[in-house]
Amino acid sequence: MLSVFESIAHAQPIGVSALARLLEADKSAVQRDLMTLADAGWIRPAPGLAGQWELSPHVLTLARPPHSNESLRLRAGPILERLRTETGETAYLAVPDGDHFVVMAAAESHHLLRMVPAIGIVIPMQGSATARAVLPYLPKDQQAQILGSPPDAGTRTEFDATRTRGYTVNDEELQAGAVAMAAAVLGPDGLPVGTLVLTGPAERLKPDRRAAMGSLLSAGARQLSTETG
Repeated sequence: MLSVFESIAHAQPIGVSALARLLEADKSAVQRDLMTLADAGWIRPAPGLAGQWELSPHVLTLARPPHSNESLRLRAGPILERLRTETGETAYLAVPDGDHFVVMAAAESHHLLRMVPAIGIVIPMQGSATARAVLPYLPKDQQAQILGSPPDAGTRTEFDATRTRGYTVNDEELQAGAVAMAAAVLGPDGLPVGTLVLTGPAERLKPDRRAAMGSLLSAGARQLSTETG
């Protein structure tokens, strides 16, 4: 199975017949390995190419030391507490894991009406503020993998705006009545290792508050990025 994975890495996108010829292996056996790798999240169908396979974003997790997420969580703790105090809203850390994010730590708002993500909950790549925060910092091929196609001119303009502003906003797009703001945390290589997120009800996170909150959020993400480096 490892040989199938390595062959995809070197020849992607590639189909089962070409893989079988490349490896001089039985096509049925290669197909079984492909299904196992796909079920585990290591490979995915190549967008727009029927029967072709490519590596999934999950391979990014191999580039990080096993302890890095725990170290990031510990460093994020005081920053999350500060953001909660400064804004009154829930602040949390999410880290990428394949084609989604996982919440690693949170400082809950003290308001009775609040958004509280459970530790370990999975956040989808598509449409979330978390994804929008990290996409501008990914290599173009990884952007295309996540989006399903290369970013168009409008999306690239949005990426530029996110990098300039330092944060992004999801305004009730995933959940009615909920607003989330996210800023990317970058590692020493300039690639995202996580996001800091502020979230709360739309009735409190109104547009006239977001610039000030976004400034605090992006400052926290920059601090955590520096400490990560």
